[in-house]
Amino acid sequence: MPQLLDNIFWHSLSGAHACYAAGEGQSRRYAQGFSPILGFEDAEHPDFNALLPYCDRGEHFYCADWQGPQPEGWQIHVEKTMFRMHWDGAMPADVSNDKGEHFVLRALNQTDAEQALELAILTNPGPFGLRTIELGEYLGYFIGERLIAMAGERSYAPPYREVSGVCTHPDFQGQGLARRLMHRIIQRQLLADEIPFLHVMSHNTAAHELYLRMGFKDYCETAVRVVSRV
Repeated sequence: MPQLLDNIFWHSLSGAHACYAAGEGQSRRYAQGFSPILGFEDAEHPDFNALLPYCDRGEHFYCADWQGPQPEGWQIHVEKTMFRMHWDGAMPADVSNDKGEHFVLRALNQTDAEQALELAILTNPGPFGLRTIELGEYLGYFIGERLIAMAGERSYAPPYREVSGVCTHPDFQGQGLARRLMHRIIQRQLLADEIPFLHVMSHNTAAHELYLRMGFKDYCETAVRVVSRV
């Protein structure tokens, strides 16, 4: 089913995640509060006008798989490329919570939403909103009540489920926390007969190489833009 990965955000927003979407016809967005991502049935010729009633001025959105000219009434702020990768490895080995008594591993819940957003703003793992942790399972390492690392699930177009929001507070990087969380998320997905996939910016060579070593495989390198209404 590689065609799903060709336009994964549309298939998520118009399918399994339609309940989290706003828009109609051939154009959708994740509703306010979730990750600011757009999806279009025709990714190469997106109908931005159809989204005008659903997007406020000042909101910035990520739009993938589109390289056409800037549409009237919209502004392109960022234009880069990213790798879309899918799992091609074996089941990750079991990861026990052996990081010491100061680290607590648990699932995130709504009381953690503000901390998750603050960590995402600090580390910039990709588009993230206050309600993003509602899109799937999110796991985190805590010291007391302080969230220091997390990883979870974002877009979903069965059988593909995205691994996303992977980040660690700068004070605790280099200890393998995010990778251990990713292994747990990937295990859960594989046991549910889902196929993990993720995105990584093309310039982030270290992360890209890490994901290749973990068992992910490049599916494509595609455009990603950040846009807003004028």
